[in-house]
Amino acid sequence: MYLFISILIIIVCALLVLVVLVQNSKGGGLSSSFGASNQVMGVKKTGDFLEKSTWGLAIALLVLSLASTAFINREDAGVQTESAIKEQIDNAQDPSAAPQEAPPAAEQEQPAPPAGN
Repeated sequence: MYLFISILIIIVCALLVLVVLVQNSKGGGLSSSFGASNQVMGVKKTGDFLEKSTWGLAIALLVLSLASTAFINREDAGVQTESAIKEQIDNAQDPSAAPQEAPPAAEQEQPAPPAGN
């Protein structure tokens, strides 16, 4: 089901890109080529159709994206059910219970006295 929704998302994205590219914010685009008022889809109706289809595709993309999260199979995807941070906290040792070791004494070399005067 997740694969099907993912394919639908890709199709909706492609259609949304095409619809947005057809539009022109300054009155050009597909709307300007239908200049005659006696056509079935005149300038106003083309603009309305493009605007409604843009909103419809945008809402469909939002709904499909939200719905896709419900169908993700988290166990097959390798997602851990517990947080890695919680696992580290559970496996951590208490620092006060660890034996205290003295740091190794640093051997300091004495400088050699200058040779014979």
